[in-house]
Amino acid sequence: MALPDYQTLMKPILEALADGNPLTRRELLGKLESRFQLTDEEKARLTPSGRAPLFTTRVSWAVAYLKKAGLIAAPQRGSYQITQRGKEVLKQNPEPLDVNFLMQFEEFKVFIEQSRAGSTSALPERETPIAKATPSETLEQAYQELRAAVISELVEKIREVPPKAFERLVVDVLVKIGYGGMNENAGMVVGGPGDEGIDGIIRLDPLGLEQIYLQVKQRTDKVGRPQVSEFVGALQGKGASKGIFVTSSEFTKEAQEYAARLNVKVVLIDGRKLAELMFDYGIGMAVVAQYQVKRIDSDYFAELIGELGP
Repeated sequence: MALPDYQTLMKPILEALADGNPLTRRELLGKLESRFQLTDEEKARLTPSGRAPLFTTRVSWAVAYLKKAGLIAAPQRGSYQITQRGKEVLKQNPEPLDVNFLMQFEEFKVFIEQSRAGSTSALPERETPIAKATPSETLEQAYQELRAAVISELVEKIREVPPKAFERLVVDVLVKIGYGGMNENAGMVVGGPGDEGIDGIIRLDPLGLEQIYLQVKQRTDKVGRPQVSEFVGALQGKGASKGIFVTSSEFTKEAQEYAARLNVKVVLIDGRKLAELMFDYGIGMAVVAQYQVKRIDSDYFAELIGELGP
């Protein structure tokens, strides 16, 4: 049988969570496999790249979209629970419950618009029918949607990383994007007892004469001005003029405004920005497929005709 596509899975996912009790990812997948009576062969069927189970991948996409629409939430790491909005949608019994239906929710609409912000057409698909787009526009639009969805999933994955491992991840990302150049041991984790508010160091030169100090916070609530102020104090204690504060969550508006006014340079990186850097630099990412977009080389043909004549 044909496996259900990710939009077809949206309503069954809500129904599986209808009793209000949270389900782990594995439990949810098991309920869906039973509902659709999947055989072992169907469960093992892989995506065209051969890198991941096809059904599991489609469930992940459906979950990501439902979360963006506010119909389900993740109360704990790796678990899902229906929201009040999700319960109300189930009472409506929409047919179908798909992307077009989710566009009524402002959060989801903003998500779709932002995911297409870098494409030739930034309007929601319902306002720009795919038939009116060129193939290259369609490809670019699809890429932007894919990027936004993967980054959204990556933010959640980052928040599941234990604090000490998160510190290591942050140092790896900063070194990978170019901080520290080609220096050996360009980045190191130093957090621990007596760390004086510093969790990591990036050496900008081989001798360590110039360094960037890091503060890394793995948390779910927003980081406020007091925490940023404490980091500034730690920088001053080191006689440093620059630092990077990274959190898996977000910064309050007050914290951002405070950092912007400082005499020392303090860069704030929240969970989404960190995920974007990881995506763009291929950190924690696996390449599933690559496509080359080609066009006619007019210069080649002009030169060829010029040399040989009609």
